[in-house]
Amino acid sequence: MKPEELAKLTTYFRNTFGSPAITVRKRPQKTDSCEVYIGEEFIGVISKDEEDGELSYHFSMAILDIDLE
Repeated sequence: MKPEELAKLTTYFRNTFGSPAITVRKRPQKTDSCEVYIGEEFIGVISKDEEDGELSYHFSMAILDIDLE
């Protein structure tokens, strides 16, 4: 993803979740997705989807059962 997209996604996540600690970072060797962090903790992946002239982003986050305790 382009730096402009990463900046827009970072702003969106910070505003939506009310946390300035969220960052969206480029993935090594991948151009269709990026990683989301809170501080230095990885929390998920955003995938870019361009279909039929429309652009969307999909956020995936795994939650382990041990994290819920």
